[in-house]
Amino acid sequence: MAQLPRRLSGDVLGAMMPSRLFSAGQRAVFGGVGRWTLPPGAALGPGRLPPRLLSVGCADCAKHQEPSRKKLLSEKKLKRHFVDCRRLLVRGGRGGDGVSCFHSEPRKEFGGPDGGDGGNGGHVILKVDRQVKSLSAVLSQYRGFDGEDGGNKNCFGRNGTVLYVRVPMGTLVKEGNDVLADLSHPGDEYIAALGGAGGKGNRFFLANDNRAPVTCTRGQPGQERALFLELKTMAHAGLVGLPNAGKSSLLRAISNAKPAVAAYPFTTLKPHVGIVHYEDHQQIAVADVPGIVRGAHQNRGLGLAFLRHIERCGCLLWVLDLSVPEPWTQLEDLRHELEKYEPGLSARPHAVVANKLDLPQARANLPELQARLGAKAIALSAATGENVEELLLRLKELHDEHAATERRQGHRPLRW
Repeated sequence: MAQLPRRLSGDVLGAMMPSRLFSAGQRAVFGGVGRWTLPPGAALGPGRLPPRLLSVGCADCAKHQEPSRKKLLSEKKLKRHFVDCRRLLVRGGRGGDGVSCFHSEPRKEFGGPDGGDGGNGGHVILKVDRQVKSLSAVLSQYRGFDGEDGGNKNCFGRNGTVLYVRVPMGTLVKEGNDVLADLSHPGDEYIAALGGAGGKGNRFFLANDNRAPVTCTRGQPGQERALFLELKTMAHAGLVGLPNAGKSSLLRAISNAKPAVAAYPFTTLKPHVGIVHYEDHQQIAVADVPGIVRGAHQNRGLGLAFLRHIERCGCLLWVLDLSVPEPWTQLEDLRHELEKYEPGLSARPHAVVANKLDLPQARANLPELQARLGAKAIALSAATGENVEELLLRLKELHDEHAATERRQGHRPLRW
């Protein structure tokens, strides 16, 4: 048997390679094969490949890989925060165009016009969905579906499909300073933008004095409006207090909500909603409203941006910081701000919660607070969980009383 030469040419080695290795990048992969030498005493079988060829091919494939793209945010991250207002640009669908054509049939010379009308554009409708709790899923722009053009043989175009935008219960629809709709009941709808009318075909213009019309019209554009959505109905109960009173810590203690907690005021910049579960499968939604400062009714601090949420809460939980001097003055300031914003708002069913009972100064202020407010003040510690059960029982009583009042007035209580 003849001894295998130590140096192989590219043509000989290319003939010995399987056909599946050859591709459009063959020249780039096998460009340096002619300089490869076989080790002494090694035999090159028909099914064996040099290891360097495989590494070169992998490197060549790596050069042609697509660049890595930025990972898109998931829907869960996009809906992480509670959104209570949204600017919305809506545009109805455009109507389809009419068609100008004439009937064509053997042995029927004057068939007449048979151009059909275009379909109407689709509306954009805001619809209340009880599963939606925030405006975070509402996009900034919506456009309805366009209608189809007409056809021959008097075929009308199909109308555009209605586009429904799901909004939470209690959404106010505004245009400028005017309130257009108050979507406060399940299933309420409001037509935000009308679709354009479809164009007319030449069949529409047939008359006794015009037996062969060639006129057709185009579809009309849809209505375009700039709206402002504002959410007011947020929860059954609202936590009302000055900054750094422990409202977020209290919400974490009674529900599974995880608002930010820190040792400085205005930690909460957006409202958070937590669900309190009871043994009879009853659920009560409690909202953590950002801190209210003196002069909030004059739009100081976070101002009117969050006072509107308290407007529709069925009951209120006044959260006081028991560790500061004269904690009963906080209740007076909070009631004053709510009365200035809307008269009668502070007179709703409520409970007074004295928080931070775990601090030494708080226990010293508790007897005087109870002497001024009576035994109705619930002293607890959100950090340690002390006496939280009493608050949960009082919250259920307030909710049941409010629900019974709503039924007597002929209203349907809000179910979360």
